Amino acid sequence: MTTVFGNPGSTELPMFRDFPADFRYVMGLQESVVLGMADGFAQGTGRAAIVNLHSSAGVGHALGNLFTAFKNQTPLVVTAGQQARSILPYEPFLFAERAAEFPRPFVKWSCEPARAEDVPAAIHRAWLVAMEPPCGPTFVSIPIDDWDRECEPLITRKVFAARQADSEAIASCAQALAAAKRPAIVVGAGVARDDAWDEVVALAERHNASVWVAPMSARCSFPEDHPLFAGFLTAGREAIVAALSPYDFVLALGGPMSLYHVEGQGPHVPETCEVWLIGDNHVHAAWAPAGTAIVAGCKAAVAALLTQAGNPVRAAPAPRDPAPLLDGTAMTDAYVLQRLAALRASDSVIVEEAPSSRGPMHDFLPILRKDTFYTTASGGLGHGLPAAVGLAMARPHDKVIAVLGDGSAMYAIQGLHAAVQHGVSVSFLVIKNNRYEALHHFGRHFGMQEIVGTKFPELDFCKLAEGHGVNARRATDAASLDEALAWTLSASGPTLVEAVVV
Repeated sequence: MTTVFGNPGSTELPMFRDFPADFRYVMGLQESVVLGMADGFAQGTGRAAIVNLHSSAGVGHALGNLFTAFKNQTPLVVTAGQQARSILPYEPFLFAERAAEFPRPFVKWSCEPARAEDVPAAIHRAWLVAMEPPCGPTFVSIPIDDWDRECEPLITRKVFAARQADSEAIASCAQALAAAKRPAIVVGAGVARDDAWDEVVALAERHNASVWVAPMSARCSFPEDHPLFAGFLTAGREAIVAALSPYDFVLALGGPMSLYHVEGQGPHVPETCEVWLIGDNHVHAAWAPAGTAIVAGCKAAVAALLTQAGNPVRAAPAPRDPAPLLDGTAMTDAYVLQRLAALRASDSVIVEEAPSSRGPMHDFLPILRKDTFYTTASGGLGHGLPAAVGLAMARPHDKVIAVLGDGSAMYAIQGLHAAVQHGVSVSFLVIKNNRYEALHHFGRHFGMQEIVGTKFPELDFCKLAEGHGVNARRATDAASLDEALAWTLSASGPTLVEAVVV
């Protein structure tokens, strides 16, 4: 870990004494931005990133995106400063009380070492635990005077985590899949995390199985222009059952299939449908309301299924109806996303945090290549903008496009500063509808006539961008939209487009 994402204070400053010349410190202007950048960087590199926060106040500011990193299963080693050990009995200014407990339950492991000499071993253990499937954040609290203490050199270790599935369980799953008349596959983010895209495509084609995306999946796990792609499951019990009712066998891969956003009634899966679940997160296996679960890495498990599942003869399911072509008469979020899909390179990377536009995005902005879509698995806001910066730092040769709602962008607007500081190639596309549309949507669901305090037409994202050093343009109609999108997509540094929609 040689790139450090941080927002330090007085209790972290000794870390900078003799700071290695081959390390890079990425400053964020708010701690949640720091966590979001580190999350994007870790997902982009596939390795744990290190985060440097300031005592309890800094950890508190970062908790929202720490929760998102936990739900994303992103490996992070989070460190925070602590006051000097000699004055801890007196509750000094800027000390952290019960520091190791504060970030729980959103870290896999946390500690404040008993001795200064134990800090290196604690950081090493934090790395190992963060990288062990299911991956996730860890936390180490470090008193300010520990940095200057002598200790013995640490001998690092390697730990290889088992990724293979139980052979008998895989054989049973393969037998049930081969016997099915109408199988379906539901893909979650774990397929992408485990680099199992190609194996899942091969399995779906072998069985002519319809492929659905799990509710609220944070990654792309199947090409959305594939003839077997069926669509996206809605995060509601009745909607999931209705979508899966044509099938007699469902294989859920890499994440929870029964993830709900609203209360529901009735069965969790169709009564005549056999369900199997495979993923590396034992917690998902434990709380799944139905089905037989196998805890294993998706790549190895699906590869094993491919060797055992035979070659059954089945008719291909009917392809999904294409989305209608919009003419741009109305400047809607759907039209903005349709034009982005037409103008962007298919291998450009989408980082999305526009909750009220997620439905139109599913219809008008298909994801076609693996590792080209990222969003928050927690539903918390303030992740997308800094995560796009971190991803661009991890993948400097790729074009990263941050698709943001106007409300979402304001949660982490300070991340624009880091984009400028490091010259990353990010196109920030802010879909400005002048209101908190997600709350208006739920207000209608609950029969509410007015949602107080949720309109903000006065925000000017071009001025906000320029104030951070980012060039920006505004699009208000079809012609200005195409011009602005062509400009930002061809830019080499950070740029912003404010798309004003009705």
